Amino acid sequence: MHIRLANGPNHCAGRLEVLHQQRWGTVCDDSWDLNDAKVVCRQLGCGTAVVAPGRAHFGQGSDPIWLDEVECTGMESEFSRCRLGAWGQHNCNHEEDAGVVCSGSNPMPARVTGGPGPCAGRVEVLYNATWHGVCSSGWSLLEAGVLCRQLGCGPAQSVPSGAQFGAGDHRDLLEGLSCRGSESLLLECQQMDTAPGPCWLGAPAAVVCAKPKGEPWGMWCDGCWGGDGPQGVLLPLYSAFEERV
Repeated sequence: MHIRLANGPNHCAGRLEVLHQQRWGTVCDDSWDLNDAKVVCRQLGCGTAVVAPGRAHFGQGSDPIWLDEVECTGMESEFSRCRLGAWGQHNCNHEEDAGVVCSGSNPMPARVTGGPGPCAGRVEVLYNATWHGVCSSGWSLLEAGVLCRQLGCGPAQSVPSGAQFGAGDHRDLLEGLSCRGSESLLLECQQMDTAPGPCWLGAPAAVVCAKPKGEPWGMWCDGCWGGDGPQGVLLPLYSAFEERV
């Protein structure tokens, strides 16, 4: 059975489509989970599954909807060995198209720079082997929340101007990221037209995430301040950021 991932950033992430009777069709997300996605990634040679998004995360396909209630154990060598059910029988629409993100799709490494620690600063993303700032146009708490999650930080608290963390490089800022807020990786927010661009706002995006739970301020800031103090250094800094948003 031929399968492919369509409408994603590359061949290892996108909407799952299967070829049947010489027509490409989609798979409904009913009972769709990581075990199903693992088999897809294995067959495509894309590593292991990272997430198995549903609800047409990578856009709605076109008829037909070939499969519904797919059941894989995760151990199958190829998708055709899963329990697939009858072709063309479903109770879905294309708002329920299943998707897959595999580890071989380059998880879009990201970092923050210029801030007081690893969870606050200007946003930078590794794109085509080059670190780029992200355009603040379209950057919101939804995108920031995904980045904080990817960085292993606490929830996003604010999206201040990147100028708060130094000027950075305003040239060729990455545009085209759009998140729902529930994604685990920025890769899942990457659109087909994501690329470095002029950024009409001319400003880099930034983020302030909460520190990881249970981690003292001194560790989080890598020794910038010891223990919980000095009081008045970190907390007013966060308040100042939030007031400017």
